[in-house]
Amino acid sequence: MSNALADALHEAASSGLDRLDAQLLLLHVLGRPADERGWLIAHDTDALPAPQLASYRALCARRAAGEPVAYLVGEKEFFGLALAVDARVLVPRPETETLVEWALEVLAGRERPRVVDLGTGSGAIALAIAHRRPDAQVEGVDASQDALAVAQQNASRLGLPVSFRRGSWLEGTLPRYDLVVSNPPYVAQADPHLAALTHEPLQALAAGPDGLDDLRTIVAQAPACLAPGGWLLLEHGWDQAGAVRALLRDAGFGEIASRADLAGIPRCTGGQRPAA
Repeated sequence: MSNALADALHEAASSGLDRLDAQLLLLHVLGRPADERGWLIAHDTDALPAPQLASYRALCARRAAGEPVAYLVGEKEFFGLALAVDARVLVPRPETETLVEWALEVLAGRERPRVVDLGTGSGAIALAIAHRRPDAQVEGVDASQDALAVAQQNASRLGLPVSFRRGSWLEGTLPRYDLVVSNPPYVAQADPHLAALTHEPLQALAAGPDGLDDLRTIVAQAPACLAPGGWLLLEHGWDQAGAVRALLRDAGFGEIASRADLAGIPRCTGGQRPAA
């Protein structure tokens, strides 16, 4: 077979690989930005040197085995930020941008708001908020020291002054935050979909028999850690909005609502601590 770029892509497609995935992996081995898919089309007859072809085939094989493209290329864009990611953290999902957009809405008009992102992982949510609100005091908390290392790397590379610390949700937290935001584990531990996510850290995905264990803990802890009028915003599973709204009602929150992602799925639910 020819070593032309078009032939390498055809080979990947013949093995069942998604075309976009194949293009992103090819751009990666060529050392080109992920947004240059048009360049591949314009250069489809260019030769792919043998060492790069071997690297490309190896990456395609790993992708075919289920490894996320973001891990293979070491990067994922989230809310306009290029984040380093690897197997120590979840790959940031586009639907989580809904949570960031809502967070920025509730912070509008607040001067120097204090924000904490629980289960920060790669730091995606915390860094996105800090990027849009440079006056905010943003913290990221995670139980995984490995995840915190990734988050700190991203903060340093992006030049964003987010502070990160190890902890279990809001346990031991003293400050009164204007916003507590979290994309915690919310998959039921027996959910068959976990089989397709074996390359990502299980502790960042599953949360008890019904997937609500960590959401319950955060909702229970949040009132004592929020300033009057502060908000708690949570991402959750496609069928958990009603359950999370009930948790917030029982914990005394007001202004309870859910937000849908771009697919129309109720993806986030939040509430406000009463001002008095």
